[in-house]
Amino acid sequence: MNTKIFSLTHIRLSLFVLLFPLLAFGQGTGKKQTIYEALSQKDAAKITLETDLTTIIENKKAEQYYPGTLTTEDGKSYRIEVKARGKYRRKIAEIPPLKIKFKKKLLKDEGFDTLNEIKLVLPTMDNAQGDELLIKEYLAYKMFEHLTSASVRARLVRLTIRDMHVEKSRKMYAILLEDEEETVARLNGQLIEQYGISPDSLIMNQAALVAVFEYMIGNTDWEISMLRNVRLIKSLESGKVLVVPYDFDFSGLVSAPYASPSSESGLKTVRDRFMMANGISTEHLKRALQGLRSAKRTSLLSAVRNTCRGKLPWT
Repeated sequence: MNTKIFSLTHIRLSLFVLLFPLLAFGQGTGKKQTIYEALSQKDAAKITLETDLTTIIENKKAEQYYPGTLTTEDGKSYRIEVKARGKYRRKIAEIPPLKIKFKKKLLKDEGFDTLNEIKLVLPTMDNAQGDELLIKEYLAYKMFEHLTSASVRARLVRLTIRDMHVEKSRKMYAILLEDEEETVARLNGQLIEQYGISPDSLIMNQAALVAVFEYMIGNTDWEISMLRNVRLIKSLESGKVLVVPYDFDFSGLVSAPYASPSSESGLKTVRDRFMMANGISTEHLKRALQGLRSAKRTSLLSAVRNTCRGKLPWT
């Protein structure tokens, strides 16, 4: 395995500086707006979700959908279905991550694309620390999104959940996360669910960018060959495969109390770094670093500041 431990100062977070072009993969054009895009037009928008939260929590291991209503800040309401999702966080979180599904006919009648699923990332703890950890993970999503459009889109929202079972409301920050089907459609590709994919099949400049990014935020909870926390999308034109990362809660950037490094890394804490570059050439890694070093910091730092200043408090 082509891996090695680097010092913390070898690469600095300031290298994340702006858009990293991905010329090998294009976005689809001329498509209708999706419901995800309609709901994620601005940061920290208020959204209300009404559902039987008590029953969902009691049956969080099940794959059953429950009826609900989603209402936007301007009063627009949608009938939806909600279910628990995820793996590790489904086990430990007070409220598990959720998947929201809209009726395709409803979307069509509203003039939207029929891509009808959205993922919802919630704090693992119902307190201020839970909100803080979630916002840190959101920053990881936004940083990578500023490096390349070949990313999972994310948007921070101020969520109110009304539990119809006990007539109780909870307020929290949450992340609206683009579902894999929408990512694939946006990038005009095909989802690949194949373990042990050959590195020769990858779009190597993107794979190198992912490896450098994960190293920079101190994340070892990912692996291409095992499909761990990455979406693999095959270009319909070139036949090459794009690596798109997600789930950053085990990173040193977030430093969740439950996070630990992978056993293979040999690290003792997620605050240390371990380069996971199996099958990625040194030349491509150098190019990724060079591209980051040569770019300006303005765009990325502005995105972080805009998220952290003036938009987070509840109003």
